[in-house]
Amino acid sequence: MDFSYTIWIPLIPFLAFFVVGILGNKKNPGLWGMVSTGAIGVSTVLSFITAYRYFFQVGKVGETYEKIIAYNTTWLNFTDTLHIDVGVLLDPISVMMLIVVSVVSLMVHIYSFGYMKGESGFSRFYAYLSLFSFSMFGLVVATNLFQMYICWELVGVSSFLLIGYYYHKPSAVAASKKAFIVTRFADLGFLIGILVVSYLTGTFDFQELTNPDGAAITQGSSIAFLGLSTMTWALILIFIGGAGKSAMFPLHIWLPDAMEGPTPVSALIHAATMVVAGVYLVARLFPLYYFAAPTALELVAIVGAFTSLFAAIIACTQTDIKRVLAFSTMSQLGYMMLALGVSGYGGHDGLGYMASMFHLFTHAMFKALLFLGAGSIIHAVHSNYLKDMGSLRKYMPITHITFLIACLAIAGIPPFAGFFSKDEILAAALHDNMIYFIVEYLVAGLTAFYMFRLYFGIFWGEDKKYEHAPHESPMSMAIPLIILAIASATVGFLPFPEWISPDGHGFEAHINWSVAGASIAIGVVGILIAMAFYRKKTDLPERATKAFGAFYNWANNKFYIDEIYLFVTKKILFKGISWPIAWFDRNVVDGTMNLIGNTTTAISARIKGMQSGKVQQYAFAFVSGVIVIVLVFAYVLGN
Repeated sequence: MDFSYTIWIPLIPFLAFFVVGILGNKKNPGLWGMVSTGAIGVSTVLSFITAYRYFFQVGKVGETYEKIIAYNTTWLNFTDTLHIDVGVLLDPISVMMLIVVSVVSLMVHIYSFGYMKGESGFSRFYAYLSLFSFSMFGLVVATNLFQMYICWELVGVSSFLLIGYYYHKPSAVAASKKAFIVTRFADLGFLIGILVVSYLTGTFDFQELTNPDGAAITQGSSIAFLGLSTMTWALILIFIGGAGKSAMFPLHIWLPDAMEGPTPVSALIHAATMVVAGVYLVARLFPLYYFAAPTALELVAIVGAFTSLFAAIIACTQTDIKRVLAFSTMSQLGYMMLALGVSGYGGHDGLGYMASMFHLFTHAMFKALLFLGAGSIIHAVHSNYLKDMGSLRKYMPITHITFLIACLAIAGIPPFAGFFSKDEILAAALHDNMIYFIVEYLVAGLTAFYMFRLYFGIFWGEDKKYEHAPHESPMSMAIPLIILAIASATVGFLPFPEWISPDGHGFEAHINWSVAGASIAIGVVGILIAMAFYRKKTDLPERATKAFGAFYNWANNKFYIDEIYLFVTKKILFKGISWPIAWFDRNVVDGTMNLIGNTTTAISARIKGMQSGKVQQYAFAFVSGVIVIVLVFAYVLGN
């Protein structure tokens, strides 16, 4: 079956970026928004057609879903086997990601018509959205590591532009630079890892790198460095790139500040698409991690488990609703990374891999819904802070119901989508390591608590007697909320285990009710505690804050990780290392060069009179020299 048309899925938004970016103007902003939205709409239709044809018409070849190169062209040749191609690779996870990126991006495009109305840079905003969509599409369908890396960097550029959209705000500019710089450090690790892998295997191609029976799996395993194989080090470096993009500890510091961008940007970049690129990267190279570098895979699990708990604790203390959602995103990404880290490869042993991709899919829907719901709330009350909100259910019924559905989904309450995917992650963690299970079980309770702390604080609690009565958002904003709410309530019933597995075979999965029952129970406990604390005004939150004392203050200040980074950079790197090097460069290196130059100038000044151009002066010097030579010879001969 011909899938060559899929090259247009990324190219159409790319063309829209050029058209809107070059021709867009202030006179007809709606027109350029329609061009960008129409482009992503066409890509969305093509993505759904591709998914239907791939899963229901092509199906499995034998017992395995086929990897299809729908389009491929060689860009740069290095050797017979090592070359950079540009193409489209279709397999279960890339087709799944096409749906995620296209649906969320389309909802954000439609939503932004209402949210961004009246903004002076309306067409510029839509041009950036188109560039971002192109970059993410190019990343998920990449046929090789280098194509993924190129699109990976384009995603970073798009993120920089969108976070810094309000370029007149110093905080937005600082946040965009912070995101760009932190992820660039991580991406340096990614690039070095790519170069090492290509040196060891002689290829960038994903099909060759992830073939369990191929030569690439065994390359570099016998070459050791500091107790680990070279391939293990290479995959750890690649994981650093993924950890930076997916905001894993300790490279997470950019994500909360990135909320300075418009709220639709938060939904698009920092909830559903860009930040899951790191998870997708590990999943794309999973066979290489599993067979060639199990130590690196264990590191993925450890970092994921710690990040999920660390971020969930911080989320319980934040009062800016977008920051709560940002730390929630970090925590859920930690879930996904942990699931990959504990996964096996074949059959039911691949439960963790399937669960990670399943949670990536469901999380995209309900987290985009949460961010867009937060945007609707901010649009109504003109504040990001819980202290300025309360009893909004009276004024915003659509936002209220859709936000509640998203909270139930992320809390893991059946039959909403998050229940099914989170249950599979918990089951995979229990199968591998009890410590991981206990950590994620605790995170499940914390997640339910901080999400319903948000819900009750916004929609219940004390009526703030608003100066201007809040009102429901326009239909351009409400329709995406309704669509995403339907998705958040239903996509958990999709037969993901049959479609997605590390070996491509698929398998039948059943709910482990001993695990699911426990996770539902702790979720309900978290909701009930949040209800007791925040449904009505009480002194319980203040008493709890005092009871936790210093620990609460640490969590509220994000455990001072930002301050540690600033101390290390300003006090140690800048003052302790960079300043002495700059002094040495300025005073010793530059001083030496200046001394040589000044000495030459001084000598030149003194002897330049010898070349005055005056004939009589030259004759005098010549005669004087002859006389001196004659006298010297006379003296020598006389003795």
